[in-house]
Amino acid sequence: MRASRLVSILLLLQSRGRMTAAELAAELEVSVRTVYRDVDALHAAGVPLYGDAGHRGGYRLLEGYRTRLTGLSPQEAGALFLSGVPGPAAELGLGSVLAAAQLKVHAGLPPVLREQAGRIQSRFHLDAPGWYAEADPVPFLPAVADAVWNGRLLQLRYRRWREPTEVDRRLEPYGLVLKAGRWYLVAAPGPRTYRVDQIIELHALDEEFTVPEDFDLAAFWQQHQARFHAWLHTADAVVRVSPAGATRLRGAAARALQASGKVQPDGWTRAVLPIESLDHTCREFLALGPEIEVLEPAALRERMAATARAIAALNAS
Repeated sequence: MRASRLVSILLLLQSRGRMTAAELAAELEVSVRTVYRDVDALHAAGVPLYGDAGHRGGYRLLEGYRTRLTGLSPQEAGALFLSGVPGPAAELGLGSVLAAAQLKVHAGLPPVLREQAGRIQSRFHLDAPGWYAEADPVPFLPAVADAVWNGRLLQLRYRRWREPTEVDRRLEPYGLVLKAGRWYLVAAPGPRTYRVDQIIELHALDEEFTVPEDFDLAAFWQQHQARFHAWLHTADAVVRVSPAGATRLRGAAARALQASGKVQPDGWTRAVLPIESLDHTCREFLALGPEIEVLEPAALRERMAATARAIAALNAS
């Protein structure tokens, strides 16, 4: 455990530069006293590590010093190669860069770890997009990624779902998110999210901007998803679902069934499920056929019955 922590201190200082004992302790989830002891151990081992006193002080490595990757565990080495998804990297224009980086890391690993990394890479393949969905063309993705990386403003024409359907926007691109095979741009003002495949025209401007220091892309995206799901949940439906139907529910409906469902004497489960709209929910429930019965609201029950009658009439012999 301590050896792993010593390597972590070296890698943190190598990647971030100067760090205080308190910052190292918070990152490693240990006490400041433990950090002091670890730093003494690194000194004794000959690592060129020194500290600066004062309010802006901290520990840092001698300029030019680099540690080797021999501190990686077999699991960490494998995960490193598993994390490089070639498809998204290629879409960002970084396919060759990723391949070159992996080659360098692979060459620097000890033989045992090299074998472990190669075995994991050959036996696990990550394919982010879902089934039954064509990949959206994203011709402007490399330009957007370049603007994100270099902090350049974007002037673009964007297609949205409500009127007016085409709008012009001047944006500060904060970051990119890949969700279920689809790229989203997070940009100010707002910040708000934009589907990259819905950009019609794009011009990268010479003007620069700075992302606020307190902006956290991962935290923003998590909050955005929570708001999106809350917006989708417009009402509730009281239903009865057969055992076979229960196994076919997915997502929020499946979670709601598990949370609120009560099994009845006939084996069916009565539950309250979240719904978006009558049209969307009617289509979703009809896919279950006779394995679901809508009790409330009456409007949804009537829509289900009317649609079923229309289907029966259309397909009657």
